[in-house]
Amino acid sequence: MTIGWPVGVGFCSGGIAATMGGMNQIKRSDIQPGQRVAVVLKQDQRSGKRTEGVVAEILTKSATHPHGIKVRLQSGAIGRVQAILN
Repeated sequence: MTIGWPVGVGFCSGGIAATMGGMNQIKRSDIQPGQRVAVVLKQDQRSGKRTEGVVAEILTKSATHPHGIKVRLQSGAIGRVQAILN
């Protein structure tokens, strides 16, 4: 039986699935409106497909989030930031 794991999920030493990026987690303070970013949209969470766009608004109020800071892109799409491109 083959098990397909979503992108960004791996096994830690204890054999428990864990999301990657804890040490390299992007903080809310790292993101500014007008920045080019790569996000994962809600409908793409299982595949991990990234969408590039420009931040229009930061929606997450907390300083960090384990799945990424949620933003609205200028296109109107909403997703969680996985990378800052500029």
